[in-house]
Formats: sequence, structure tokens, C-alpha cells
Amino acid sequence: MNQDYIKPDNWSIIEEGFDAERVKSSESLFSIGNGAMGQRANFEEHYTGETFQGSYIAGIYYPDKTKVGWWKNGYPEYFAKVLNAPNWIGIDIEINGENFDLNACTKVSNFRRELNMKEGWYHRSFEATLKNGTEIKGNIRRFLCLNLDEAGVINYEITPLNKEATIIYKPYVDAGVTNEDANWEEKFWEPLEVKHDKNSAFVTARTFKTHFIATTFMHNTILLNGQNISINPESVDSNKEKIQFKYAVNVAQNATSSIQKIGGYTVSMNHENTQTAAEKVIESAVSIGYNQLLKEQIDAWSKIWEMSDITIEGDVRAQQGIRFNIFQLNQTYLGKDSRLNIGPKGFTGEKYGGSTYWDTEAYCIPFYMATKDQQVARNLLTYRYNQLDKAIENAQKNLGFKNGAALYPMVTMNGEECHNEWEITHEEIHRNGAIAFAIFNYHRYTGDYSYIPEKGLEVLIAIARFWHQRASFSTHKNQYMILGVTGPNEYENNVNNNFYTNYIAKWCIDYTHEQVQKVASEYPADHKRIIEKVNLSNFELQEWKEVSDNMYFPYSEELDIYLQQDGFLDKDLVPVKDLDKSQRPINQKWSWDRVLRSPYIKQADTLQGFYFFEDHFTKEQLEKHFDFYEPFTVHESSLSPCVHSIQAAALDKMDMAYTFYLRTSRLDLDDYNKEVEEGCHITSMAGTWMSIVEGFGGMRVKNDTLHFNPRIPKEWNGYSFKINFRNQILKVAVHQNETKFVLEGDHEIKVVVNGKEVLVEPNNLVTV
Repeated sequence: MNQDYIKPDNWSIIEEGFDAERVKSSESLFSIGNGAMGQRANFEEHYTGETFQGSYIAGIYYPDKTKVGWWKNGYPEYFAKVLNAPNWIGIDIEINGENFDLNACTKVSNFRRELNMKEGWYHRSFEATLKNGTEIKGNIRRFLCLNLDEAGVINYEITPLNKEATIIYKPYVDAGVTNEDANWEEKFWEPLEVKHDKNSAFVTARTFKTHFIATTFMHNTILLNGQNISINPESVDSNKEKIQFKYAVNVAQNATSSIQKIGGYTVSMNHENTQTAAEKVIESAVSIGYNQLLKEQIDAWSKIWEMSDITIEGDVRAQQGIRFNIFQLNQTYLGKDSRLNIGPKGFTGEKYGGSTYWDTEAYCIPFYMATKDQQVARNLLTYRYNQLDKAIENAQKNLGFKNGAALYPMVTMNGEECHNEWEITHEEIHRNGAIAFAIFNYHRYTGDYSYIPEKGLEVLIAIARFWHQRASFSTHKNQYMILGVTGPNEYENNVNNNFYTNYIAKWCIDYTHEQVQKVASEYPADHKRIIEKVNLSNFELQEWKEVSDNMYFPYSEELDIYLQQDGFLDKDLVPVKDLDKSQRPINQKWSWDRVLRSPYIKQADTLQGFYFFEDHFTKEQLEKHFDFYEPFTVHESSLSPCVHSIQAAALDKMDMAYTFYLRTSRLDLDDYNKEVEEGCHITSMAGTWMSIVEGFGGMRVKNDTLHFNPRIPKEWNGYSFKINFRNQILKVAVHQNETKFVLEGDHEIKVVVNGKEVLVEPNNLVTV
């Protein structure tokens, strides 16, 4: 049974009723972020129940020393942690002499949380009876400003219901935080300075080892019945890592008092003096004021939704799912800073450590290319270019490769590998292919070739060199093999000739070869510069081609399908439907040995190749492979349902496509994998967007032209989406019997719909 307490709503995530068992899950689901920072939906007031405290600053990390039972050569020394940042949201509250704690109240009623995705704010309300008999109503709104992105705002209101009350607000800033997932229980922050001035307070701390400096700040305003009462804190408690103010207010029965707390972070990545910068942020926020900050927040989100919204008519759960995914992607990454990337948990939790996986290139770039300016996707590609030297060092240090071959890390913060499972770090090398594919995909979609001669070709050459050296020649088969790998299906380790890995390796070499020739003929100055820099010869290009032309792919003549890897058919091929439901998810119920010997597939593997390289195969081949592999797929990776949804739609298996769509879009809302309390699956959320646009919409780019093959689930009356294609905005609206196109741009474009050319002119409705 999946969780089902989130109320269906088109624009909001809503929880009604207080249940301590759900607190950690809700802390993940109601998380907020603005691209520069984010936080779980922890209660501001003290809470003694189970909770997972988490606030995070983009780009700030700590190299936690690797902890493994048996050290193997080549293990990364550190596992880069997304750091739990100092806490600025905290407000201890005392009411008529008793500390307020929802977990200790004799009664909590009318508890409600709402994450308003349309306007970008989080709200919580409740009525509670304290042990001393005081009944109160609480009303709290919090948001992280998109415009002033170093600041967030809390408005915390309390109304005594059955008697007058003395309410003491004790807001604080605390750098004495730890990570849930620390390997050695060590502290990551070293406090440097604590300061306060009237209603403002500052704690400056530095991370050990990486030496990032952050000033965490707060500024407080106390109001009674909406009117500002100008009081300074009556006492200040501080130690070397925490500062706390105290404001006492006498509140009549049914009157409302509130504290408005501005808080946030200024960091050394962006400022020479973080303390001075924090003072300026407070000054800006105070001068704008709470009401105007909220209005600006609503306006900023309105602009984001104008471009990225997907509407679904007639299916509230599906609508809520896609908007939740789009909202979280925009909270995590807005593309303003090429030093940042999209972590798999975003700002919702600590699991997985690093900020960058192959998910960015394989799943996220299409979303950002189509819903933002193309510069955002270019920034994501530039991020990898800037880490090329580290990727070359990684291949040299860990694999003994030479001549500028690069192995990009599985998980990284700064370009160094920081994933410490051998089977993933050294064997899941297909990630290199996704990085090359993203360069191809960017050019295919945007038409902007300039990235390749400027930066991309160097990356492609380093990756092609890697595949050339990683392949080994089998005299027995007279072909090149890639041995000892883990494909996208991580329930198979150390296999030989994983089809997807071998296929993308061959493709990378061929594609790089083409780009070397194209740059030579069209950008001779860049070609000369790059060839001299990387020392590439025609002889080496021929050696690559030898590997590519003679790559081995495991294949079954009998079944007429490519095999996921050598020996796949030797397994006990029992389909997932015949597995006892009590055994699921297998990664939580079975030993790893049992998982590895089973035929069960964590996520699209061979089918991932058919997704990337759809044009290389016929529809009949896709169907044959889909029908063989899907029954063995347990979809215990968040990245699995979206690919299967897209392929099921392409094969007109619409009931399956819809089921997979719901699974990918509501993966966290319905907690399919029973782990949402650890954080949300941010990078797979881009796959949800793809399952509508590429799956149901059938959007592809072929020969510089948009193609659509629209389909619609029977559960829906219609759906619509917008895409930014080469600086023109195309709106696509699909209904049961027709598809409508509207172009916001200055010149007509030709699209192909169900195989037929259609001309779409600016601001003219075209119905197909």
C-alpha cells in the first residue's frame, strides 16, 4: 500500500490532520528552495518527535572521509557530502510559561500544511491545547525569495483562543548542526564569529577542509494585530555557534501576535566579506517589506509557470504530479550559475552525497533546454567542460589510462570522484556516454553548434580516448569487448559486454570522429587549436575506428534480441508478476548476492539504449525488446518509469504508458519506494516532464525539424505544454480528436505531425 495522505489538488500539495508518523515524509514533500538554497519543511518551533532537520546551500560541500570495510586501490578518499547548513528558521516559543511543542500538546486539531506551487510558498496552520490548558491557533507562512535569493521569510502568527497569553518568541541562528549521514560523527562547521545589532544577528562559520565561509543571519520584527511594535530583544543568549533573542508579548484572547523573521545565507563563493553582504541583504529585505516580498515571489513564480507549466484536464492526481515535479526542478536549479548542478535530492535531503550524476545529462538537460533559455543548458554542459582536467586525472589515477583519456566521476561536487562503491565508481562507466550524448542532444535541439568548437570537442575527444583504451580485443571472437562493467541496471555488477555500455561506447567514438572532421572543415582555427592542445593524430583516429567498427554486442539469434549482457539468458527467468508481493522492493528484502543472481532489472538498461538511439532501430525491434525486458524490470530506480512510459506510448501501449506516467510523476507523493522521508527524487522528475512531452506528445527533433506524434491517455480530456525551440515558443494542446499549435515568435516554423508537414505562423492557431 502506498501512502495516500496528500490531498489531490491542481496547484497545491496539501496535508490535513497531524500524524507524528508522517512528519519526516512531509518534511521532504513540503521542502522549499530557490536555486541558491533550500530546506526541508521542519517546524520552526521546538519539536521532540521524530524529525530530519535539513537546510542546504547550493555548491557548499564537505569531503567526508570514505568509510568502507575493506579498502581497495582506487577508492576515492572522500565522499563529498551535501552539507546540512546552519539553521536560521528556528523559533522557540513559550506560552504562559510552557514551551510549545506539537508533540507534547494534549490536543492538536485542524492541522493543515499547504505547499502552494503556483505562488511558491509553504503554509502551516493548526489549533493546539498546551498542557497548561492554553488553547492557541497557529498560522505560519514561509518562502525563499526567488529575486533576493539569499533571503527567506517566515511569518509566524499565534492567536490565544481561550484566555490571554504571555507569548515569548525566541528566534535563533545555530551553526552547531550535524549531518544525518556523517560517516564519522564529525562536525563540518567551525564557528568563526557571532554578532548582533538591535533585531539582527549573524553567525559566521567556515567548513572544515573545504573552507567555505557562510554568514547565517536573521532579522526579527514583532507585530500585534498586524501592527509593528518596535521592540528590541529583551535578552540575548549566545555561545560560539548560536545566538538567540527573546521577545515577550502580552496578547489578549483572540488577538494575534506574530514574528516576522528574515533569514538566509551569504557565502564566500559570492562575497569577499560575507558579514557585510548579510547586512545588505537584510537592509534590502526590510526596505521591501513582507507583503511586497510575497507579491514579488508570486510574480516570479508566475513567470516560471508561464513557460514551464503542463496542464492536464480531467485528472487531478496526474496534474498535481507533474506540477510537483516541475516545481521541485525549478526550486533546485534555475540555471543562473554554471558552478552549480542538479543534485539527485536537490534541497530535500542528504542521501547520495554529490551534486552531480549522469542524471543531469540523461534526464535533466531536455527539460531545461525546452523550458528556459538555451544558455541554461549550455551552463550545464560548461560545468562538465570545467571539470575535464579532473576527469582526465580520474582515468589516469584509477585506471592507469593515458594520453588524455577522461573518466567523468559517477558522483561529484568539484570534478573529483566521490562515490565509494567499487561496482559503481569503477564499473558504471556508461556515464561517460551520457555526457557526450548531452552535447549531441544540445546541438540537435538548439541548433547552436558553437559549443562544440569552443569547448565540447575537447570533452568528446577525451571520452573517445577513454572508450578506445577501455575496450579489449578478444582473439576468440575477433571483436572488441568491454569487460567488468555495471550498466544502468545496478542489480548486475561486474558483467561483460553490457549492451548499453558497448553501444554508447561505439556511438561516442563515431560521433567524436564526425565532429573532428566537421570542426576541421568549418572552424579551422578552433580545429588547429584543439588538435595541438590534445595532440590528436590521424593514426589515433584510425585506431578508434578499428574499435568502433568491430565492437561486439551480445545477441540471441533465437529470440532475435540484443542481450543485456553476456549470460543474461542463463538466469532463472521468472517475470516480476510471478514474484510474491511480500518480496518487494527486492533491494530492501533480499541479500545483494540474491539480487545479483536474479534476472531483475532496476531500471531501463538495454531499453535506455533504445530510448537514446531510437532512430537506429525499427519500431518492431523496440517492441520485441520492450516485451522481453519490461516483464523483468522492478522499476526500483526513480529513473525507470519515465523511459518505459515514453516507449510504451511510442508502441501505442497507452494503458502501460499512463500507469508508468503516474508512477514517475507521483513517485514521491505516493512514496512508491518507501523512502521519501530521506528526500525527493529530483533528477527523475525531469523524466516525468519527458514522459508527457516526448511520450504522450511524441516530440522528437529530426533534421532540425520538430516532429509530433500526439497520443492521449483515455483518463484525460486534454493536456498542453510549451517548449522554447530555437528562441521561439510553441504551445501544443492535445485533445482526444485534435492537436492545436500556437507559436509565440517572429517567424513561421514547419512541424511534422503524424508524418505530415504543418506550417505554424506566429500568433495563428493551427488545428490538426
